Amino acid sequence: MQNNRSRSQQSDRGENQQNDRNKNQQNGRTERQQSDRGGNQHNDRSEICVGFVGNPNCGKTTLFNAFTGANLKVANWPGVTVERMEGSTSYKGRPIKIIDLPGIYSLTSYTIEEIVTRRCIEAGEVDVIINVVDASSLERNLYLTMQLLELKKPVILALNMMDIVEERGMEIDMHRLPEMLGHIPVVPVSARRRSGLDVLMHAVVHHYEEGPQGTVVHYDADIEDKIAKIETILRAKYGEMENMRWHAVKLLEEDKEVQSDHPVDVSHIVSQSYEKKIINEKYDYIEEVIRECLVNKEERSAGTDRIDGWLTHPVLGVPIFLGIIALVFFLTFTVGDFLKGYFEILLDWFSGAVLALLTQMQASEWMISLVVDGIIAGVGGILTFLPNIFILFLALAFLEDSGYMARVAYVMNEIMGKVGLSGKAFLPMLLGFGCTVPAVMATRALASERDRRRTILITPFMSCSARLPIYVLFAGMFFPDKALLVAYSLYLIGLVVAILIAFVMHRMDRAGAEDTLLIELPEYKTPNRRTVFIYVWDKVKDYLTKAGTTIFLASIILWFVLNFGPNGYISEVTDSFAAMIGRLLVPVLRPAGLGAWQIAVALISGLSAKEVVVSSFSVLYGISNINSAAGMAELTTSMAAAGFGGVSAYALMVFCLLYSPCVAAIGTIKRETKSWKFTLAMVGFQLFTAWLGAVLVYQIGSRIF
Repeated sequence: MQNNRSRSQQSDRGENQQNDRNKNQQNGRTERQQSDRGGNQHNDRSEICVGFVGNPNCGKTTLFNAFTGANLKVANWPGVTVERMEGSTSYKGRPIKIIDLPGIYSLTSYTIEEIVTRRCIEAGEVDVIINVVDASSLERNLYLTMQLLELKKPVILALNMMDIVEERGMEIDMHRLPEMLGHIPVVPVSARRRSGLDVLMHAVVHHYEEGPQGTVVHYDADIEDKIAKIETILRAKYGEMENMRWHAVKLLEEDKEVQSDHPVDVSHIVSQSYEKKIINEKYDYIEEVIRECLVNKEERSAGTDRIDGWLTHPVLGVPIFLGIIALVFFLTFTVGDFLKGYFEILLDWFSGAVLALLTQMQASEWMISLVVDGIIAGVGGILTFLPNIFILFLALAFLEDSGYMARVAYVMNEIMGKVGLSGKAFLPMLLGFGCTVPAVMATRALASERDRRRTILITPFMSCSARLPIYVLFAGMFFPDKALLVAYSLYLIGLVVAILIAFVMHRMDRAGAEDTLLIELPEYKTPNRRTVFIYVWDKVKDYLTKAGTTIFLASIILWFVLNFGPNGYISEVTDSFAAMIGRLLVPVLRPAGLGAWQIAVALISGLSAKEVVVSSFSVLYGISNINSAAGMAELTTSMAAAGFGGVSAYALMVFCLLYSPCVAAIGTIKRETKSWKFTLAMVGFQLFTAWLGAVLVYQIGSRIF
């Protein structure tokens, strides 16, 4: 595989560069600067704030989970941990707060993730930095380490994945490596095996008291001279700064964030950006570190390369991806439907038991209707889909933790490039198959606001897990022999519509170049049971929480509007508030084959959560267990009486696929874009797209079938 970092071509370094390099080998170069922490800072009981920083896929979040027990998602691409996450632990009674910062490749402020990490460190929120690195890819990880060392914060190097290093027959010189990195603590750990954790916390407490390391990387004479001059200017304007050298280097690189935060005139010193030259010199020193500290260096395992020969093949990569997703849905429908049968039996028993209890208690008719026809029918109908949801997320968790999902972005890079985006934009879209909320948040990994908004616009067209119950129900009702194929086609339609819309927008606005893809293709590994459990349980918990809150409340509200009208409690549902609201939308939905007021009401209720569409049909048609064979037959008969057939069912599923996401996702979009105008325009656009898609399906399909 190609090396993932694109290194600049070496520019002219000058005759004195090697002499300056040799200074880095001297044992006396790391005089520590004892920082002034204040009177009680060194109190043995004072809290230490630790920041976890590292490249994506280095095991940083898994290590964070090991210390804090937090149920965070771990995935093989940047952009998942898009916000800092906090936890706490202690070491020998010393309280320690841990901040899990976004996975980044450098501290250059190109993406929101890099800016978040820099701001957190520069603001003084972090006392000690734990730089988590993948020991099996030491050379690539050390570039970020070199930048962190310039921040004048105590840095500890946590060497993760040492088991891979040993498997490859490689050795790391644990005495020479700390010396060449400024005598910082270097601690071998295993996030997956939870080993080395106590040693790492001991290093945190000790290194916090000792203070930051001295200068590690010395540049050539010309750059060092410019750094000294800029430091003098900064000192004259701002006084002594903790990160004086860091700011001087960044001003030489013409870093916009530093230029904005500390505006000084250095035009007589900096006539051009020295960023490429500084990057090259950092990498030169990294190569020295690797030569001296790493024995039997091996780039990648042969097994990974063989597998990637197929999975990332320029021609076969996309078909293989589609085949893998098809297998996921095969398992979701076959195994999931088998388990679902037991849930249906349990729900029937529970519903009958509650009905008998309420009857024995001589509860009023409206109370029995509310509990049995409203709450149990609505919430229970959703819970019967839990096995399908569980199998789907279990399969996705295995794909993510094995390292495959990063390959999907790599394979899709060329396709996304044709629509003005990079393969990196496909990462939020992949997350959208699970839930739109984290998918929208993951767009923070994109560098430009233009690309972020375009990706946010198309991401909701991915079929989130909340839409799966709709597909399972209606595909099973109207296409029983082809339910798997129908559901799979809907996932593909969402993907095609998203890419088509991105292409149209790209053709309409060619301003700006697309963000290039920079992503690590991690080693394939056996999925970690704890990581998979955390991921699946987190999704199942969200599903159950939504059933107990949003869907519960929606079921009660829907029961109310179905059983009350302008004249109070009614016996005929056609006189209800729901019927009145639904009839207003019937003329709009009729061209799509959805001309029943019950369908209109169900679609409106789906704005709260897409699962509510299914529970709404259960309440609207008075079916206690809509997911059972008897319930599905009853619903099919009722809807067929109104002229609703297979083509209408497919049009309904297409509408549910494409129309605006749930309220939680809409709120996230508003928060991420900071624009109600964009958010409301996006909702309107998606509603129109859904209506147009459903109309095309119905009008064309009804003429063919």
